[in-house]
This record gives sequence, structure tokens and C-alpha cells, in this order.
Amino acid sequence: MLEKIKETVAYIAERITNRPHIGIILGSGIGELANEIDAEIKIPYDSIPNFPVSTVNGHDGQLIFGKLNGVDVVAMQGRFHYYEGYNMHEVTLPIRVMKLLGIKFLFVSNASGGVNPNYEVGDIMFITDHINLMPNPLIGENIDDHGPRFVDMSEAYDKRLLSSAKRIARHSGIHYQTGVYAAVSGPTYETPAEYKYIHILGADAVGMSTVPEVIVARHMRLPVFAVSVISDLGVTGKIIEISHKEVIQAVSKVTPKLITLFKELVKEV
Repeated sequence: MLEKIKETVAYIAERITNRPHIGIILGSGIGELANEIDAEIKIPYDSIPNFPVSTVNGHDGQLIFGKLNGVDVVAMQGRFHYYEGYNMHEVTLPIRVMKLLGIKFLFVSNASGGVNPNYEVGDIMFITDHINLMPNPLIGENIDDHGPRFVDMSEAYDKRLLSSAKRIARHSGIHYQTGVYAAVSGPTYETPAEYKYIHILGADAVGMSTVPEVIVARHMRLPVFAVSVISDLGVTGKIIEISHKEVIQAVSKVTPKLITLFKELVKEV
């Protein structure tokens, strides 16, 4: 695995001029943020050695290197999911690659179902903690050069970044929630009983991504900021039939707010 990661890093490093300072993962419907990046180069996933290929609509499938608000970034326009058939090492390989390319911070976004009865579709939730209901991506041989065998997760989401995001949101008039994100394998949306179960466990939102990437980021000592857009509700009396297209539509309505948030947060760190 380590040799594959090194091969991938070497391939990309030969094609970029500036090393990125921040890595950004763009979730479903949030790819529009990529248009704000003054791109130096865009590298399709299918041209990168050892890289998976995104198979989900709304995930364009390319790495974008350039400047966002004057800061060197690399953005994943499309991520990988366990439900696509990739193993957890493949799902999280880009995090290790971005870290070795030089990133110091990781920003993550996703669309999720709200299970907190106080949430509404279109709410922006800053993730403060998570519950992992998927296989752990650190199972298997540990890469000692990247991090310890046993990883402390008492602060999976960086408090300083979270504080900055709150301040930016208040200054910009962006309404936000804070809460716990539960990660499930998908690809089915949850049943009413599953929504209830997830809320009882202590989650405020549920989705099919993010947590594996965050675990690997913390393994490599990367501070993380993550945000969910509530695209549907898993609350008794508010559960309706949902499709991926409707998820993307719900997220697109608040994408301008996310663009403002990310641009200001990038500049601040």
C-alpha cells in the first residue's frame, strides 16, 4: 500500500508547481465551489496511478490544484465511497496522498439526512463529532510512517477551525447548526426505524461518507473541519421518499453560503 501511495504522490508532484496548503473534499452537489478556484491544473482521477474513479452522479472526478482566495489548495471534485465497492484503503487513499503532497489542513463537506427534530432541509451543520457505523479504515497493517497504531479521536474535528467557522458564519449572516454525524455504508437511504435508531445513538445527521476520511486524516495528524448540508429529514412525520437528484437540488440552494464560508476559512488559516 505504501509503495502505491508513493507512486501516486510522485506522479502528481511532477505535474504541479506549488504544493497545496489545504485539502478540500467536495461532497454531493457542492462541486460548484471548484469554480471559485484559480486552477493551475486539473488532473482526472482516471489518469492518476492507483486512484479509484468516482461513479456517483454529481462527482466530476478530478483533482484541482490552484488558489482559493490566494491560498494554495487541492480540491477533490468527487470522492469515493465504500458502497461503490472500494475497500476502505482505496476510499481514503486520497487523504494520504494529499498529506504527502503538503496539505496542513483538511476541509470536508457532505450532504446528509437530518435526524435531529430541530433541523430543516437546507440547514448547514458544522460537525463536532461522529459515530462510525462503517468498517474502520485503519484495520489492517499500520503504516508507521504515517501515524500510530492506535489513534486518539478525542478531537476528531479541530476546535480552532470550528471556532473560526462559527465566527465567519455569524459575520456573514450564515445560519448554522452544530452536531454529530453518523456514517453508514449505504447505498440505501435509511428506513424510519434506522433513522430513529441513529438518533437514539446520539447523532444529529447521517450520511455515507466523511468519517473514513476523517479517521485517516487524524491518523496522519491533519486538523479537520467538516460540514454537512441537511438534504432530507429522517424525523417522524417528516420522512418522505428521497432520490439522489433531490439531494443534489437541496444542497445546491445553499452552496453560495458554503462558498463564502470556505473562502473565508481558507484565508484565515
